[in-house]
Amino acid sequence: MPMKPATGKVQEIKLAHSPDSDDAFMFYGLATQKVRTPGLKFSHVLADIETLNQAASQEIYDVTAFSFAAYPNIRDKYVLLDCGGSFGEGYGPIVVSSHPLKREDLAKCRVGVPGLHTSAFLTLRLYEPRVEPVPMAFDRILDAVKNAEVDAGLLIHEGQLMYSQMGMHRVVDLGQWWLEQTGLPLPLGGNGVRRVLGPEVGVQVAQAIRESVTFALEHREAAVNYAMQFARDMDSELADKFIGMYVNKWTLGYGERGRQAVREFLTRGVNAGLIPGPPEAEFLSEE
Repeated sequence: MPMKPATGKVQEIKLAHSPDSDDAFMFYGLATQKVRTPGLKFSHVLADIETLNQAASQEIYDVTAFSFAAYPNIRDKYVLLDCGGSFGEGYGPIVVSSHPLKREDLAKCRVGVPGLHTSAFLTLRLYEPRVEPVPMAFDRILDAVKNAEVDAGLLIHEGQLMYSQMGMHRVVDLGQWWLEQTGLPLPLGGNGVRRVLGPEVGVQVAQAIRESVTFALEHREAAVNYAMQFARDMDSELADKFIGMYVNKWTLGYGERGRQAVREFLTRGVNAGLIPGPPEAEFLSEE
């Protein structure tokens, strides 16, 4: 349905997301103003996911991407949107090393991780809680493994498709492990809107994001070409594959299975003493 402005004036919305090809693809319609948003004007802020997790705890942006693992720390400030998220169904963050390792070996390993509040790191700790994390920028992890700065690395984003080109060995695909454990997709990143903006603006924002994702999927070639400026060291074919992994039906709407996956993820994290409870997740009602 068409969006109606909450007031007669235009409200500026600061929208924060990561500078990656999948997010660029998803927000193509909004960033290029090909999707109309009456009553709202979006300004885009780009930062890596761990920076966004920390910014969300300070309530800096009106709408922001964040790790589902960070949600318990910001639930009082943001309500979850039911769209724009990243799920891996049978795939997800990958642990790699320069030589073959077994699961039990990780307990003795220094592992480069893309942040202590990321969903990737929480999933790794659910898999093997005894790893020694070494936080670093996500795009440094492959080189850190190659240069023996760490014993293994936890890869998110494009590294999941590129590690074999550098002669790395896969220790575990955490999304595959999660699916085997739960039968559910692995919830990685979500979006939230500040509670103080109120439900009417929240619904407008959700509609705008869903329309932007729909527009990109319907104009895939143009959206991929736009996203290529954010695709680090990837050709268009690889970028398109990566985008397809994380912009899909789950991005348009979580549905009951996606919401169940989020609740299961939080429940397991709380039960393991890795994140604060309660494990409930509150989604914005768009009705």
